[in-house]
Amino acid sequence: MNLSVELAGVILKHPIYNASGPLCTTPQDLEGLANSQSSAVLTKSCTILPREGNPTPRYADFEGGSINSMGLPNLGVDTYLKILPSIKVPGKPVFVSSSGMSFEDQVEIVTRLSMSAELQAIELNLSCPNLVGKPQIGYDFDQSQKLIHAASKVCKHPLGVKLPPYFDFSHFQSMADILNEADIQYITCINSPGNGLVIDAETETTLIRPKNGFGGIGGPIIKPFGLSNVCKFRELLDPGIQIVGVGGIETGMDVFEYILAGADAVQVGTAYMQQGPEIFERLVRELTQVMTRKGYASLSQFRGKLKVA
Repeated sequence: MNLSVELAGVILKHPIYNASGPLCTTPQDLEGLANSQSSAVLTKSCTILPREGNPTPRYADFEGGSINSMGLPNLGVDTYLKILPSIKVPGKPVFVSSSGMSFEDQVEIVTRLSMSAELQAIELNLSCPNLVGKPQIGYDFDQSQKLIHAASKVCKHPLGVKLPPYFDFSHFQSMADILNEADIQYITCINSPGNGLVIDAETETTLIRPKNGFGGIGGPIIKPFGLSNVCKFRELLDPGIQIVGVGGIETGMDVFEYILAGADAVQVGTAYMQQGPEIFERLVRELTQVMTRKGYASLSQFRGKLKVA
């Protein structure tokens, strides 16, 4: 059974690793990932300066998913650059997520990260839905095009782009046109659909505090949109641009479905937050069981081969 995949020019032992967000902020978090069965280590989205993030409570589970409005708490780009050597494990690439508070910040962060030989790729986050007063740049196609172009000019590592969910075919096409002209190696889709609201009817309150209770939604409830974004972008993007799927992955069958829809690899967010680093070993085992039952010996045998009913 061969589960390996080449992503952004590096080999992953299998296609499953963590999403940027949960449990990847502190040195302890990142060391836990480095010592887990995750096939890569992806950091929290870093800003120029450290951020405490939004007030608590800012994360909650609910039946079918999770809601959060974290506000990008992170240690700042320079601290992550110092941490990187301590989380290096042979055969496990390290990716760093970048999410500046402005256009100039984003370009500066990518420039600083490009000076390090301790990381293998940079993931440009265009889609954080939980910054008060800050729009998601991924929904502004002109600004997205300018930022991706500017970042790629200074980036010395493979560059990925993390996207928000799209729901209209014309928006898929608009972003795909930008990406096909860009110097990027992969996209990650989807980030949390923003501005959901979950209520505790017993206490008659919202589950989280920031933004009057509005937050990004994760977990199984968003999987249909994660799959649709992966599938549609695989249809529209040039073959040389790879896709990392994320959204609602809890089981090996979920991983199988994402790859069937066209993903090269997948990231795990809410389920990793809930279960910790042990989840990766289980997901690898379950994916292997699904492939064995279906008679597949490698990911390439079913990747992107979804049939229409």
